[in-house]
Amino acid sequence: MTPPPLSRRGVLAGAASLGAALSPTAAATAEAAPAAGPRGHRPERAVVFRDVRPLGSRDAVDLTVVDGRISDRPAPRGAKIVDGGGRLALPALVDAHIHPDKTSWGGDWVSRAPASGIAEYCAQDVELFRTQQRPVGERAYGLMAHAVTRGTRAMRAHADVAPAYGLAGVEGVAEARKRLADALDVQIVAFPQHGVVRAPGTADLLEAAARDGLVDLIGGIDPISFDHAPDEQLDLVFGLADRYGVGLDIHLHDRDAKGTKVLRGIVERTRALSLRGKVTISHVFCLPFLSPSELADTAQDLAELDIALTTVAPNESLVLPVAELTRHGVRVGLGSDGVRDAWSPFGDADMLHRAHLLGWITDVRLDDELTACYTVGAHGSADVLGLPRADLTPGSPADFVLVRGECVPQVVVDRPQRDMVVHAGRVVARAGELV
Repeated sequence: MTPPPLSRRGVLAGAASLGAALSPTAAATAEAAPAAGPRGHRPERAVVFRDVRPLGSRDAVDLTVVDGRISDRPAPRGAKIVDGGGRLALPALVDAHIHPDKTSWGGDWVSRAPASGIAEYCAQDVELFRTQQRPVGERAYGLMAHAVTRGTRAMRAHADVAPAYGLAGVEGVAEARKRLADALDVQIVAFPQHGVVRAPGTADLLEAAARDGLVDLIGGIDPISFDHAPDEQLDLVFGLADRYGVGLDIHLHDRDAKGTKVLRGIVERTRALSLRGKVTISHVFCLPFLSPSELADTAQDLAELDIALTTVAPNESLVLPVAELTRHGVRVGLGSDGVRDAWSPFGDADMLHRAHLLGWITDVRLDDELTACYTVGAHGSADVLGLPRADLTPGSPADFVLVRGECVPQVVVDRPQRDMVVHAGRVVARAGELV
């Protein structure tokens, strides 16, 4: 039976605010620069972004960045000046869940055949991998670079690990990460898309990826409904995480009791192995179908163990109840999922578009609700990846985008061009192109 539609306030209302605007008095200018530091001291890398409106503030200010961080102190003498032209300065976004190794982005159009179920999609993944002329590293780079130009500061990239590919997906995404090191922070997940137990040899590949330091996290997928070996899969991936000191990010698509059973198994193992703060569950389609009391109890367990969640906002029924979860202290992030791959022709790795879709499917219309959609992608996703929030406060990472617009809600709706993308205080993209 289809559940009743989720109310928009039940999904997003109450999410953390995007931040407070800087006052003109707090913004330093290059003219107020102090004397140079002591002889032999490394010169500070300082940039003043002149005439910008942080978080949509009414009054424009000069935003000072020193050594990649927002500063409220006078800029050092000789600071570089970048004219913001009165544009809004908004926190750069974080993609908490994307599959760049699968993409055909930037290449010829791929016609997709009918498919039903994960196994059939996996077979089409293999066919796409075999027929693509461009290697994984090139395809992943094209998509990840595009994400940068749209204002993404960081992403968690799931790369398929299976006998059909070996570690080619992980190695290709790592190659793209290296090429974009100055513009994008990337965490790599060794993701067993074909199953851990049902695809013999996958467990050895996962261990090699973790042991050799090739990945930041180990993945898992539907231990009951797809792998048909819940205890064996969970014991194996949790064992690898514990042994090699990596994180976990497990795909969980089941919407029924199978999903909640796996959820309990993840909670129990996280507690038993003292992996608090190192486990993420992606999609978690069973959560929206829980009763209010069941959801509250589950959220309490997740918050106690600091188990993070991600949603790609696929539709109204399956999007996570972000506000309720965050009220209980659960970290919740937003992601793109697959982009123009064998699973779907859709997707664009533009996290502002994803925030827009989150608002669209949850039928929001109030300013605070629209702002909350941006907040999930900016700060919620950063929390999931364990990154400091780029909230434009003194000391925060100078990762932001400059856009023409009136306010954050209008930007979420209209999705204006990202005129300038700044990462660690450096301009890394202008007008949709890498610098």
